[in-house]
Amino acid sequence: MLFKSFLLLSVFTVACYGQSKVPVYVYYESLCPDSARFVNEQLYPVAKMFKKNLDLFLVPFGKSTYTTQGSEVMFTCHHGENECYGNKVHACAIQHIQGNSYKPNISKEDLTLDYVNCLMHRAQLKDGAFPTKRCADEVQIDQWQAIMDCANSTEGSQLLKQHGDTTNKLQSPLKSVPTVAFKQTYDDELQKLSVSSFRHALCKNLSPQPVECLDLPSSASVVGSFGMLFAVAAVLVARLF
Repeated sequence: MLFKSFLLLSVFTVACYGQSKVPVYVYYESLCPDSARFVNEQLYPVAKMFKKNLDLFLVPFGKSTYTTQGSEVMFTCHHGENECYGNKVHACAIQHIQGNSYKPNISKEDLTLDYVNCLMHRAQLKDGAFPTKRCADEVQIDQWQAIMDCANSTEGSQLLKQHGDTTNKLQSPLKSVPTVAFKQTYDDELQKLSVSSFRHALCKNLSPQPVECLDLPSSASVVGSFGMLFAVAAVLVARLF
């Protein structure tokens, strides 16, 4: 009976605290220093830590604009023509990267985030051509040729246009880059918190909060929630006897 009670308590805890998840949209630019800093120092480590708690949507467009002439799409980008190409590489990577069947624990989303993190870091070094192939080798993805072909074709333009439409749906023009929107809704206070401490902003939007949020300064309420959880579980266990 003691084992049964412990099992019930464990299942109850996992059921309550294992389902918290929120969609997060990150609007950024491929050559923007602030975007690179956010991706490398905030988004990447936090997304890895909270892998089970967020659905991440990367939107590489930022303050760019586009015009159409027939089937042709022409872009003007915040940091120049090279950024337009970089944005297309990001858009094509998001589209074409696939998981590896030999590594089932590494998903398409994992590889895409690893690749984007590398692109943002290496593009800021400005040590040659855009690091499409170099990052593919570093992250070990097989689709680099498809990504390059896409970025240099109308497919890349159409994908980037779609990201532009997604960006303009949130704000037109975008106020700042990067912009972080939870549930695809802009909130000024959450934006400020996200760029200064994405982990805090994410935890604020998770209910119930996972254990990864417990060591944050504002986690007193979470500890209280755990206390309430175990109190309720204790009542349920008592009813078994």
